[in-house]
Amino acid sequence: MAFPKTFYRWRPHPWHGLEAHEGIEGVVNAYIEMTEFDAVKYEVDKTTGYLRVDRPQLTSSMTPTLYGFIPQTYCASRVQDLSPTSVKGDGDPLDICVITERPINRGEVILRARVIGGMQMVDSGEADDKIIAVLDNDQFWEDAKDINDVSHALLERLRHYFETYKLVPGQPSDVNIPEIYGREHALKVIAASMEDYIEEYG
Repeated sequence: MAFPKTFYRWRPHPWHGLEAHEGIEGVVNAYIEMTEFDAVKYEVDKTTGYLRVDRPQLTSSMTPTLYGFIPQTYCASRVQDLSPTSVKGDGDPLDICVITERPINRGEVILRARVIGGMQMVDSGEADDKIIAVLDNDQFWEDAKDINDVSHALLERLRHYFETYKLVPGQPSDVNIPEIYGREHALKVIAASMEDYIEEYG
């Protein structure tokens, strides 16, 4: 008996072994590292693909949405070209924030996310964009097509989180968010990150 075409004999690496998308325009796959309930910062270990404890959250705020990355993306020169106040890409997969109506209280899940915009974030001079999306099959958000379809209050909550989540008491923040952009620019950032990935990893 043959294995199904999509069967994996071993667990694929979430960054390198999963696809960035399934061919649906504006919809990407997202691997979720953190939820709104996490008081600890988790990140995928780049060597093993397992979720690693990075640090306890440095402030009292927690991520307002699901937070993870788009597989087979990489932030290097092409992403930096779209972030004029940065000097280089951050060398990580492209981050994504996914809005849902029903709470999802566990990480290490994959989902399909419909892109509506993003934040142009610069961290210590490095381009560290955050794509903003909604859960693709969430009927509550089915009419959200662009960034203006999301509450300004939620966007400001996201901005505040990323401006403060690495803040060390008594030290100035080195995070800057020059712009919150719409779907069209977000798709350009994703395409650039996929090209950067191919150049880096083949």
